[in-house]
Amino acid sequence: MEIPWRRNLYVLWIGVFFCSTAYLMVIPFMSLFIVHDLGITDHLTLWSGFTFGITFLASALIAPFWGSLSDKYGRKPMLLRAGFALCLVYVLNAFVRNPFELILVRILTGLLSGYVPSAIALIATNTPEKKVGFCLGIMSTAGAAGGIIGPLAGGILSKFVGYRESFLAAAVIVLIPTLIAWLFVRESNFDKNKARSRVIDDLRAASKNRPLMRHLTIVLIVTASVMVLEPLLSLYVLHLGASAADASFSSGIIFSAVGISTVLAAPVWAKVGERIGYRNTLIIGLVGGGLGNILQVFFHDIFGFGTLRFIYGLFFAAVFPALNALIVQTTEPEFRGRAFSLNQSAGQLGNMMGPIAGGTLAGWVSIPAVFVLNGLLLAATAAALKLKPRAGIRRSSDQGTPAGLP
Repeated sequence: MEIPWRRNLYVLWIGVFFCSTAYLMVIPFMSLFIVHDLGITDHLTLWSGFTFGITFLASALIAPFWGSLSDKYGRKPMLLRAGFALCLVYVLNAFVRNPFELILVRILTGLLSGYVPSAIALIATNTPEKKVGFCLGIMSTAGAAGGIIGPLAGGILSKFVGYRESFLAAAVIVLIPTLIAWLFVRESNFDKNKARSRVIDDLRAASKNRPLMRHLTIVLIVTASVMVLEPLLSLYVLHLGASAADASFSSGIIFSAVGISTVLAAPVWAKVGERIGYRNTLIIGLVGGGLGNILQVFFHDIFGFGTLRFIYGLFFAAVFPALNALIVQTTEPEFRGRAFSLNQSAGQLGNMMGPIAGGTLAGWVSIPAVFVLNGLLLAATAAALKLKPRAGIRRSSDQGTPAGLP
């Protein structure tokens, strides 16, 4: 039976869009929630960084287990499990009374989440090989589109309704795509009769695949780069002159600037990757993202800062679709569910390390200095990738190379 990959793409695009919208309605404003609703003012950057990071540590530790289950029972059950769980934890967030309860809920979020990685893994394993790279590029626009609507909606809701009510709205928004996926997504390419692999064996297998490990390392670095700034942007907007009352709305506009540029640029980068290779596309994205971070230190008003964030997003839109395509290219089809779970673990470790590093650095140096250090990290990663030999990236057809990938 032919896989309905186009329908899967449309349905999961909607799902990732809704989930990203819900996430970005509340997460960028977590620092403000901690101050306004929980009353924490001392060591705010450290509290913010730890609250962000602990979720991703829990997710990184549990992701290989979910990946092993997904290769045996399918990605769709994992996707539905994550969707319903996210709905629950968003509701719980609305009722926390102190930062310790918030941390417990954030840990639970990390242990149970995974809708977006499951959607990406399902697309990667249930799409014709020659269409995988393009479809992954299109999927990246879903998260970016959520990055436009989510911060704006969150900024408006948090200003006029409240932070807790924003969490409840996020729960409803996540429930909708979960129900849609339950009804319309179809999956094949898994064998329920196959013995479930052990996580330790998956890690050993991945460690022997040097190109895969290189790509997972880059995933960790670039995700940490993004998340270094996540808990600081709202605070930096206050530093640039926004009033406390308008901070969440102004932050929403700044966050949305990157989302808009990503929606515009990601489909273009997907086609560029097919022509010049995903490795070269990745290098361009890293260099552009690095320069965009470094140049931000020269802009000291909200308009200039938002404009440069938009330009940064035009380049950085190339990075994650290229990495996903390279992971597909360097893994056999039957290992891809587990490969993308390891990809999730690498990303979540970066998500954990970034906010903690950002919060810590902001306590020692100015936030603009954090931008510069972040840009230098991305530029150094691009240079190391450029100097690395190409050997190992192209796999022979009998090892499961996706047709049409460079």
